Amino acid sequence: MKIFLTGGTGFIGSHFLLQALQEGYEVKALKRQPTSRTKIPLNKQPEWLEKDTEEVLVADMKGCDVLVHLAAHSVIYPFDTLENCIKYNVLSPLNLFNKAKVAGIKKFVVAGSCFEYGKSGERYDFIPTNAPLEPTQTYSTSKAMASLAFQQFAIDNKVQLSIHRIFQVYGEGENPNRLWPSLKKAALSGEDFPMTKGEQVRDFISVSDVVSHFLKACSEENTEKGSNVINVGTGKPKSILEFSQLWWHKWNAKGQLLVGSIPYRPGEIMRYVPEV
Repeated sequence: MKIFLTGGTGFIGSHFLLQALQEGYEVKALKRQPTSRTKIPLNKQPEWLEKDTEEVLVADMKGCDVLVHLAAHSVIYPFDTLENCIKYNVLSPLNLFNKAKVAGIKKFVVAGSCFEYGKSGERYDFIPTNAPLEPTQTYSTSKAMASLAFQQFAIDNKVQLSIHRIFQVYGEGENPNRLWPSLKKAALSGEDFPMTKGEQVRDFISVSDVVSHFLKACSEENTEKGSNVINVGTGKPKSILEFSQLWWHKWNAKGQLLVGSIPYRPGEIMRYVPEV
């Protein structure tokens, strides 16, 4: 099987490449600049295609069996404008998908976002995949729009599409400003870690488990056309405090968790857990 991959130099994409290449998959990975590097070291390099998404040709995707779309624009706060998020998260990949269809690709595996659910997530103990999409930010709005657009693409073109909405993923290579890497930095350096009361409940899933999920989606035999949406989580909710304490002890941290020293963000969603 040969995979055409977008977002190969990103956090999840880097881990996807590491695991896919170790398991013997052929991967042609898109990266925008020759100087771009993966977030973690690779034992083996994929076939890199150094182009912007808009520059990819039908010929570039010939011979590939699956398109795995992990690339996303403006994932980290502060988010870009709605116009740019729509351009790069909806219109540009949709154009790529159309070229992939012409190239003979009939299977599309797409990374969605749990934040597509937005405010509706507050109404569920465990968010089902058919929950209303009520995003609250430009990025999440564009991802929700992309889900609808890609599903219509699958209907129109009679191809297989799966959208995998990822919940609280963490691991090596993650943006250093996010919880797990900043927690690790403080723990290993012997510093205290200021945090909220940590009552927010999330479904934390390791990036390696996310990648295993995506590789399984690539290899699963499925002759049915159309689309389906899947939540990617563990089904084992934890509070942020429980998660932080778990890792703090694993790293034998000498400092202290300064619980409650930071206020919650305005509009903080206190429970955000998927039905898996």
